[in-house]
Amino acid sequence: HVQLVESGGGSVQAGGSLRLSCGVSGYTSRYTANNYCMGWFRQDSGKVREGIAAINSDGTTTYADSVKGRFTISRDSAKSTVYLQMNSLKSEDTALYYCATAPLGYGGSWFAFVYWGQGTQVTVS
Repeated sequence: HVQLVESGGGSVQAGGSLRLSCGVSGYTSRYTANNYCMGWFRQDSGKVREGIAAINSDGTTTYADSVKGRFTISRDSAKSTVYLQMNSLKSEDTALYYCATAPLGYGGSWFAFVYWGQGTQVTVS
């Protein structure tokens, strides 16, 4: 089955940077292995989980307005890894960050993401 493992969270001062990584494994069919989309979500306590960035297999990206211009999503398909470079961090970026994957691509809907990592905490003070 599909598994995701995140790393790279931590604590940083406002204005600083962090880079999150997420490795994915378990896609066995040729179609999904070549077309899955990777994304990052975050959830702060008491709030709804928010989709913040996604990258399709062709490299096209989508960002939430809250992170546009500050965060960059990228993927290394050879390593089955996706990254989230977070710059100019703000206190409101504090949350548990989740990596997720959509087997058939993003398609404009955050609900396409069905496999999730365990989350990594980012705290900005």
